[in-house]
Amino acid sequence: MTLLKKTFFYGLLSLIAVGFVLPFVMLVTSALKPPTQPLHSFPPDLIPRPPVLDFFVEAWTTISFPQYLWNSILLELLTVPAYLVVSALAAYPLARMRFRGRQVVFFLILSTMFLPGEVMLVPRFLVLSELGLVDTFAGVVLPGLLSAFGVFLLRQAFEQLPNELFEAARMDGCGPWQTFWRIALPQVRPTLATLAIIGFINVWNNFIWPLVVLSSEEKYPLALGLAYLAGTFGDDLRTMAAGTVMATIPVVVFFVAMQRHFIEGMTGSVKG
Repeated sequence: MTLLKKTFFYGLLSLIAVGFVLPFVMLVTSALKPPTQPLHSFPPDLIPRPPVLDFFVEAWTTISFPQYLWNSILLELLTVPAYLVVSALAAYPLARMRFRGRQVVFFLILSTMFLPGEVMLVPRFLVLSELGLVDTFAGVVLPGLLSAFGVFLLRQAFEQLPNELFEAARMDGCGPWQTFWRIALPQVRPTLATLAIIGFINVWNNFIWPLVVLSSEEKYPLALGLAYLAGTFGDDLRTMAAGTVMATIPVVVFFVAMQRHFIEGMTGSVKG
Protein backbone atom coordinates (compact mmCIF):
# COMPACT_ATOMS: atom_id res chain seq x y z
CA MET A 1 0.00 0.00 0.00
CA THR A 2 1.46 3.32 -1.06
CA LEU A 3 1.83 6.29 1.25
CA LEU A 4 -1.00 8.12 -0.57
CA LYS A 5 -3.38 5.19 -0.14
CA LYS A 6 -2.45 4.85 3.53
CA THR A 7 -3.03 8.56 4.10
CA PHE A 8 -6.43 8.40 2.42
CA PHE A 9 -7.39 5.21 4.27
CA TYR A 10 -6.47 6.49 7.73
CA GLY A 11 -7.95 9.90 7.00
CA LEU A 12 -11.27 8.27 6.08
CA LEU A 13 -11.19 6.13 9.23
CA SER A 14 -10.47 9.25 11.30
CA LEU A 15 -13.48 11.04 9.82
CA ILE A 16 -15.71 8.06 10.58
CA ALA A 17 -14.36 7.90 14.15
CA VAL A 18 -15.05 11.61 14.65
CA GLY A 19 -18.59 11.10 13.36
CA PHE A 20 -19.19 8.44 16.01
CA VAL A 21 -17.41 10.16 18.90
CA LEU A 22 -18.54 13.76 18.36
CA PRO A 23 -22.20 13.24 19.47
CA PHE A 24 -21.05 11.70 22.74
CA VAL A 25 -18.53 14.51 23.31
CA MET A 26 -21.31 17.06 22.72
CA LEU A 27 -23.52 15.16 25.18
CA VAL A 28 -20.83 15.26 27.90
CA THR A 29 -20.05 18.94 27.36
CA SER A 30 -23.76 19.80 27.43
CA ALA A 31 -24.04 18.13 30.84
CA LEU A 32 -21.00 20.06 32.13
CA LYS A 33 -21.84 23.53 30.80
CA PRO A 34 -23.09 26.09 33.33
CA PRO A 35 -26.51 27.72 32.81
CA THR A 36 -24.84 30.94 31.68
CA GLN A 37 -23.20 29.22 28.70
CA PRO A 38 -25.41 28.47 25.67
CA LEU A 39 -25.73 24.83 24.69
CA HIS A 40 -25.95 25.46 20.97
CA SER A 41 -23.74 27.79 19.01
CA PHE A 42 -22.00 28.00 15.67
CA PRO A 43 -19.26 27.02 15.50
CA PRO A 44 -19.90 24.49 18.29
CA ASP A 45 -18.36 25.40 21.63
CA LEU A 46 -17.26 22.14 23.25
CA ILE A 47 -15.41 23.59 26.24
CA PRO A 48 -17.49 24.20 29.40
CA ARG A 49 -16.62 27.49 31.08
CA PRO A 50 -16.37 26.48 33.90
CA PRO A 51 -17.37 22.80 34.14
CA VAL A 52 -20.12 22.15 36.71
CA LEU A 53 -21.50 18.93 38.19
CA ASP A 54 -24.79 20.40 39.40
CA PHE A 55 -26.86 18.71 36.70
CA PHE A 56 -25.39 15.29 37.46
CA VAL A 57 -26.41 15.73 41.11
CA GLU A 58 -29.87 16.88 40.04
CA ALA A 59 -30.39 13.91 37.74
CA TRP A 60 -29.14 11.52 40.45
CA THR A 61 -31.36 12.87 43.24
CA THR A 62 -34.56 14.01 41.53
CA ILE A 63 -35.57 10.56 40.29
CA SER A 64 -34.77 7.17 41.85
CA PHE A 65 -31.60 6.95 39.78
CA PRO A 66 -29.72 4.58 42.16
CA GLN A 67 -32.71 2.20 42.24
CA TYR A 68 -33.07 2.23 38.44
CA LEU A 69 -29.32 1.65 38.11
CA TRP A 70 -29.40 -1.31 40.48
CA ASN A 71 -32.38 -2.79 38.63
CA SER A 72 -30.48 -2.63 35.34
CA ILE A 73 -27.39 -4.21 36.90
CA LEU A 74 -29.55 -6.97 38.40
CA LEU A 75 -31.15 -7.66 35.01
CA GLU A 76 -27.68 -7.85 33.46
CA LEU A 77 -26.50 -10.34 36.10
CA LEU A 78 -29.60 -12.48 35.57
CA THR A 79 -29.72 -12.30 31.79
CA VAL A 80 -26.25 -12.21 30.23
CA PRO A 81 -24.71 -15.36 31.86
CA ALA A 82 -27.88 -17.38 31.20
CA TYR A 83 -28.04 -16.01 27.65
CA LEU A 84 -24.49 -17.21 26.97
CA VAL A 85 -25.14 -20.65 28.45
CA VAL A 86 -28.39 -21.18 26.54
CA SER A 87 -26.86 -19.99 23.25
CA ALA A 88 -23.83 -22.28 23.70
CA LEU A 89 -25.98 -25.29 24.60
CA ALA A 90 -28.14 -24.71 21.52
CA ALA A 91 -25.24 -23.99 19.14
CA TYR A 92 -22.92 -26.87 20.06
CA PRO A 93 -25.18 -29.75 18.92
CA LEU A 94 -26.01 -27.89 15.72
CA ALA A 95 -22.29 -27.54 14.97
CA ARG A 96 -20.63 -30.73 16.23
CA MET A 97 -23.32 -33.42 16.49
CA ARG A 98 -24.95 -35.25 13.60
CA PHE A 99 -28.68 -35.95 13.82
CA ARG A 100 -31.60 -35.96 11.45
CA GLY A 101 -33.15 -32.53 10.89
CA ARG A 102 -30.14 -30.63 12.21
CA GLN A 103 -30.08 -28.16 9.31
CA VAL A 104 -33.85 -27.71 9.44
CA VAL A 105 -33.69 -26.83 13.13
CA PHE A 106 -30.87 -24.39 12.50
CA PHE A 107 -32.66 -22.61 9.67
CA LEU A 108 -35.87 -22.42 11.72
CA ILE A 109 -33.94 -20.74 14.53
CA LEU A 110 -32.19 -18.48 12.03
CA SER A 111 -35.50 -17.46 10.43
CA THR A 112 -36.61 -15.83 13.68
CA MET A 113 -33.94 -13.17 13.13
CA PHE A 114 -36.13 -11.74 10.36
CA LEU A 115 -39.09 -11.17 12.69
CA PRO A 116 -39.33 -7.69 14.28
CA GLY A 117 -39.28 -7.92 18.05
CA GLU A 118 -42.56 -6.02 18.27
CA VAL A 119 -44.36 -8.91 16.55
CA MET A 120 -43.71 -11.13 19.57
CA LEU A 121 -44.78 -8.65 22.24
CA VAL A 122 -48.39 -9.79 22.53
CA PRO A 123 -47.73 -13.58 22.41
CA ARG A 124 -44.94 -13.30 24.96
CA PHE A 125 -47.07 -11.16 27.26
CA LEU A 126 -49.97 -13.63 27.07
CA VAL A 127 -47.67 -16.55 27.94
CA LEU A 128 -46.13 -14.68 30.87
CA SER A 129 -49.57 -13.63 32.05
CA GLU A 130 -50.67 -17.28 32.15
CA LEU A 131 -47.50 -18.15 34.08
CA GLY A 132 -48.05 -15.32 36.57
CA LEU A 133 -44.78 -13.61 35.69
CA VAL A 134 -46.11 -10.17 34.80
CA ASP A 135 -44.46 -7.37 36.80
CA THR A 136 -41.51 -9.58 37.76
CA PHE A 137 -37.83 -9.57 36.83
CA ALA A 138 -38.24 -13.16 35.62
CA GLY A 139 -40.80 -11.92 33.11
CA VAL A 140 -38.26 -9.45 31.75
CA VAL A 141 -35.39 -11.95 31.64
CA LEU A 142 -36.87 -15.18 30.28
CA PRO A 143 -37.86 -14.08 26.74
CA GLY A 144 -34.35 -12.80 26.06
CA LEU A 145 -32.43 -15.94 26.97
CA LEU A 146 -32.54 -17.54 23.53
CA SER A 147 -31.13 -15.46 20.70
CA ALA A 148 -30.95 -16.63 17.09
CA PHE A 149 -27.96 -14.36 16.57
CA GLY A 150 -26.15 -15.88 19.54
CA VAL A 151 -26.82 -19.42 18.29
CA PHE A 152 -25.62 -18.48 14.81
CA LEU A 153 -22.41 -16.83 16.01
CA LEU A 154 -21.48 -19.66 18.38
CA ARG A 155 -22.36 -22.34 15.83
CA GLN A 156 -19.89 -20.75 13.40
CA ALA A 157 -17.23 -20.67 16.12
CA PHE A 158 -17.78 -24.32 17.12
CA GLU A 159 -17.69 -25.46 13.48
CA GLN A 160 -14.25 -23.91 12.97
CA LEU A 161 -12.65 -25.95 15.76
CA PRO A 162 -10.39 -28.69 14.32
CA ASN A 163 -11.78 -32.23 14.32
CA GLU A 164 -8.48 -33.49 15.75
CA LEU A 165 -9.34 -31.70 19.00
CA PHE A 166 -12.52 -33.72 19.44
CA GLU A 167 -10.93 -36.97 18.33
CA ALA A 168 -8.21 -36.52 20.95
CA ALA A 169 -10.90 -35.85 23.57
CA ARG A 170 -12.73 -39.07 22.64
CA MET A 171 -9.50 -41.04 22.83
CA ASP A 172 -8.94 -39.65 26.32
CA GLY A 173 -12.38 -40.92 27.36
CA CYS A 174 -14.26 -37.63 27.40
CA GLY A 175 -18.02 -37.91 27.04
CA PRO A 176 -20.17 -35.39 25.11
CA TRP A 177 -20.66 -33.13 28.13
CA GLN A 178 -16.99 -33.17 29.12
CA THR A 179 -15.99 -32.46 25.51
CA PHE A 180 -18.35 -29.50 25.39
CA TRP A 181 -17.45 -28.07 28.79
CA ARG A 182 -13.69 -28.72 28.94
CA ILE A 183 -12.65 -28.71 25.28
CA ALA A 184 -15.03 -26.77 23.05
CA LEU A 185 -16.25 -23.98 25.32
CA PRO A 186 -12.81 -22.65 26.34
CA GLN A 187 -11.84 -22.48 22.64
CA VAL A 188 -14.65 -20.05 21.81
CA ARG A 189 -14.05 -17.56 24.63
CA PRO A 190 -13.54 -14.61 22.22
CA THR A 191 -16.95 -15.30 20.64
CA LEU A 192 -18.51 -15.59 24.09
CA ALA A 193 -16.98 -12.23 25.00
CA THR A 194 -18.42 -10.71 21.82
CA LEU A 195 -21.87 -12.06 22.65
CA ALA A 196 -21.51 -10.82 26.23
CA ILE A 197 -20.91 -7.28 24.96
CA ILE A 198 -23.84 -7.44 22.53
CA GLY A 199 -26.11 -8.98 25.17
CA PHE A 200 -25.06 -6.41 27.78
CA ILE A 201 -25.90 -3.53 25.44
CA ASN A 202 -29.23 -5.06 24.42
CA VAL A 203 -30.32 -5.63 28.01
CA TRP A 204 -29.10 -2.22 29.15
CA ASN A 205 -30.96 -0.39 26.38
CA ASN A 206 -34.08 -2.57 26.43
CA PHE A 207 -37.08 -0.26 26.73
CA ILE A 208 -40.23 -1.64 25.11
CA TRP A 209 -40.35 -5.08 26.76
CA PRO A 210 -39.81 -3.86 30.36
CA LEU A 211 -42.38 -1.14 29.69
CA VAL A 212 -44.92 -3.82 28.67
CA VAL A 213 -44.16 -6.30 31.46
CA LEU A 214 -43.44 -4.09 34.46
CA SER A 215 -46.08 -2.00 36.19
CA SER A 216 -44.24 -1.19 39.44
CA GLU A 217 -42.01 1.87 39.17
CA GLU A 218 -39.56 0.53 41.75
CA LYS A 219 -38.72 -2.31 39.33
CA TYR A 220 -38.00 -0.09 36.34
CA PRO A 221 -34.57 -0.44 34.68
CA LEU A 222 -32.50 2.61 33.83
CA ALA A 223 -33.86 2.91 30.28
CA LEU A 224 -37.36 3.51 31.69
CA GLY A 225 -35.91 5.75 34.37
CA LEU A 226 -34.37 7.99 31.71
CA ALA A 227 -37.76 8.26 30.01
CA TYR A 228 -39.19 9.37 33.35
CA LEU A 229 -36.33 11.87 33.64
CA ALA A 230 -37.16 13.22 30.19
CA GLY A 231 -40.77 13.69 31.28
CA THR A 232 -39.68 15.49 34.44
CA PHE A 233 -37.07 17.72 32.76
CA GLY A 234 -38.50 18.00 29.28
CA ASP A 235 -37.06 21.48 28.78
CA ASP A 236 -33.87 21.04 30.84
CA LEU A 237 -31.48 19.56 28.31
CA ARG A 238 -28.51 19.77 30.67
CA THR A 239 -30.10 17.49 33.29
CA MET A 240 -31.27 15.07 30.62
CA ALA A 241 -27.76 15.01 29.14
CA ALA A 242 -26.24 14.37 32.58
CA GLY A 243 -28.59 11.43 33.18
CA THR A 244 -27.79 9.98 29.77
CA VAL A 245 -24.05 10.28 30.38
CA MET A 246 -24.32 8.45 33.71
CA ALA A 247 -26.41 5.73 32.04
CA THR A 248 -23.79 5.31 29.30
CA ILE A 249 -20.76 4.96 31.58
CA PRO A 250 -21.40 1.30 32.60
CA VAL A 251 -21.70 0.27 28.94
CA VAL A 252 -18.43 2.00 28.06
CA VAL A 253 -16.64 0.44 31.04
CA PHE A 254 -17.90 -3.04 30.16
CA PHE A 255 -16.89 -2.66 26.53
CA VAL A 256 -13.40 -1.43 27.44
CA ALA A 257 -12.98 -4.41 29.77
CA MET A 258 -13.96 -6.85 27.01
CA GLN A 259 -12.65 -5.09 23.92
CA ARG A 260 -9.53 -7.23 23.45
CA HIS A 261 -11.78 -10.21 22.74
CA PHE A 262 -14.28 -8.36 20.57
CA ILE A 263 -12.47 -8.11 17.22
CA GLU A 264 -11.00 -11.59 17.56
CA GLY A 265 -14.43 -13.03 18.29
CA MET A 266 -16.20 -11.26 15.45
CA THR A 267 -13.42 -12.16 12.96
CA GLY A 268 -13.18 -15.78 14.01
CA SER A 269 -16.94 -16.36 13.97
CA VAL A 270 -17.64 -15.18 10.45
CA LYS A 271 -14.77 -16.90 8.58
CA GLY A 272 -15.33 -19.42 5.91
